[in-house]
Amino acid sequence: MPMRHAYAVEVEWTGAGEEGTATYRSYRRDHVVRVEGLPDILGSADPTFRGDRARHNPEQLLLAALAQCHMLSYLHQAASRGIVVTAYRDAATGSMETSGTGGRFTEAVLHPVVTIADASQAADALDAHGQAGADCFIASSVAFPVLHAPTIVADGEVVARAEAGHGSEQGTAEAGA
Repeated sequence: MPMRHAYAVEVEWTGAGEEGTATYRSYRRDHVVRVEGLPDILGSADPTFRGDRARHNPEQLLLAALAQCHMLSYLHQAASRGIVVTAYRDAATGSMETSGTGGRFTEAVLHPVVTIADASQAADALDAHGQAGADCFIASSVAFPVLHAPTIVADGEVVARAEAGHGSEQGTAEAGA
């Protein structure tokens, strides 16, 4: 039986100014994202769409949600497999196309660099990205590919990496790269 989970956020537009939406250029895209009990997130549109570059935009937050979800799913996989992860960072990228007044993401590529304690577990650590990608709730909910190009590090050396794919089994794995 599936378990249901509920989430709530509040988004408040703060950019009305004196004229509101009288014209496309008359209003700011500034807003606040609130989650009860947590610090506010100051948001705006991407600067391309007349937004404030000093604030987070929805496209960045979507990419951040994908990277966070994959990381948390990966750490679970690592712990389940007995892989000790000592560091994890990701420099995720995303591509979006626009047409007229609409647009859509066409892909996201996660570039996690994972440091593990035991170099002999590099292949399993690389493989765990495939299951983490399948387990990620956010990636399972979007209508575009979420690819992974992981690098595994042990003892300060790159011990494995994979080209962008839906997990290491679809990338080109390089052991001892």
